[in-house]
Amino acid sequence: MQICLFRHGETDWNSLGKVQGRDDIPLNLAGIEQVNEAVKYLKKFKWDIIITSPLSRAKMSAEIISKEIGNIKMLEEIDFIERDYGEASGMTLDEISLTFPDGKWIETEPYEILQNRTVNALLKYTKEYDGNDIIIVSHGGTINSILTYLSENEIGTGKTFLKNACISLLEKTDDKIKIIYYNKTADELLED
Repeated sequence: MQICLFRHGETDWNSLGKVQGRDDIPLNLAGIEQVNEAVKYLKKFKWDIIITSPLSRAKMSAEIISKEIGNIKMLEEIDFIERDYGEASGMTLDEISLTFPDGKWIETEPYEILQNRTVNALLKYTKEYDGNDIIIVSHGGTINSILTYLSENEIGTGKTFLKNACISLLEKTDDKIKIIYYNKTADELLED
């Protein structure tokens, strides 16, 4: 079983370096192009289902992928929504460091809650769709929390900046899920 963790394409806030959290910012033209490029690589495989965060930047990405690879079934999953960054949402990292010099972002979803919900959702769908290949379209914070868990803290949150429209490929055999590669754009994968 293959699981593709796909980070949505670029938004205007991504291009400005702003933290988005749960603000519902749509893809920009560059983001749509990034997803279309990723489809060229994703078409090399047979995918059975797409599961997406309900935020529009993820849903738009999932809809493009589904349409281009054959209108496969698409589900929304609230547990793949981005981390709530509270009052830091909409700020750049420089603005955040000035506003929160102690590093404590006000009203941010606790990391343990983020990781528990994302990993539990991943395990739920790998069990429910065992034997099928799935694409999960989500966000940098949520995907990094999964990568942190699966890599036992080698990569992921605080260590890996995920590119827009990047692909991280997981493989499930028996009850084990392993990372095959992570944070790769279609350009990088098509070169290999």
